[in-house]
Amino acid sequence: MGSSAILSRVGTLIGRYVIEHKLGEGGMGTVYLARSRGGRAVAVKVARPELAADPSFRARFRAEVAAARRVGGFHTAQVVDADPDAEAPWLATAYIPGPTLAALVTADGPMDEGRLRSLGAALAEALEAIHACGLVHRDLKPGNIVMAPDGPRVLDFGIARALESTRLTATGSAFGTPGYLAPEQALGEAVTGAADVFALGAVLVAAAGGRPFGEGTPMGLMYRAVHEEADLAAVPEPLRDLVGRCLAKDPAGRPTPEEILDALGEGAPDAVSEGLPEGGAPPPTVVDAPATPPRPVPPGFGPPRDAVPVPSPYDSIPPGYESYGPPQHATPSPAPYDPVPAPYDA
Repeated sequence: MGSSAILSRVGTLIGRYVIEHKLGEGGMGTVYLARSRGGRAVAVKVARPELAADPSFRARFRAEVAAARRVGGFHTAQVVDADPDAEAPWLATAYIPGPTLAALVTADGPMDEGRLRSLGAALAEALEAIHACGLVHRDLKPGNIVMAPDGPRVLDFGIARALESTRLTATGSAFGTPGYLAPEQALGEAVTGAADVFALGAVLVAAAGGRPFGEGTPMGLMYRAVHEEADLAAVPEPLRDLVGRCLAKDPAGRPTPEEILDALGEGAPDAVSEGLPEGGAPPPTVVDAPATPPRPVPPGFGPPRDAVPVPSPYDSIPPGYESYGPPQHATPSPAPYDPVPAPYDA
């Protein structure tokens, strides 16, 4: 979309939301920061004209949106509104401020075992919620994971299948990001939730500071994902078996999200018994529990107090794939609301 078209949308309505500025651009089209009349910040993804003119895209997009509306869970960005039948189909999700996982690792360095366990559990919970509604993400990667202060959130789980059919028809290429694509995706075969588990394994390698299939061209990365074993050298030894199983070539050999959660819990240090005196634990102290226990904040996800500020732009990926930059043509948010500065995927 040209700059004049982007500027023409600023200050206008999409559905019930006032467009404030552009957040990013990607496979589906342009993403804007917008607000409801009540001031709620949302990320609105607007389809490109060529997609809007494709009846098969509209049909799949309509079905994906209907399923995505049902996705719950704490670790996803909720779909709050959509209009698949608009002249330019659009989807609005809750706006989640924070750096992407890619930006956080670039700024703070590789995650240690404890943070990797927390990240893996959060992503497994997100995939459970997504798969329970009949969806497959198809493009889980560090740039689609926002590290909010209260835990990771997975974005862009409601548009992949609609975009996949369009890209396969138009170019014959696989939808997704090389380096995180499962072998069956790279080969154009049937895709199930096991492909997301493969991507989860690749994400954990990246969060540990590694590259599961090295560097190079998109075709080279996909070839190695199909034919070569992943490089797990950066992954802490206690997690290598689990991550290796996630990256199995055969989808049937990969664990389910539920099994990932079980494995991460079994391997974690025993916080209850560790450090107790010989002879076991002292008698328990009985206290009244609060009526509504507060949700625990996953440990280690907020930046360290002495950390360098993390840049908010999303990660760069190979040419020909999605790319994102800082907000363009930003306008001040109307009082009393503050601007929300972070780019979003399309």
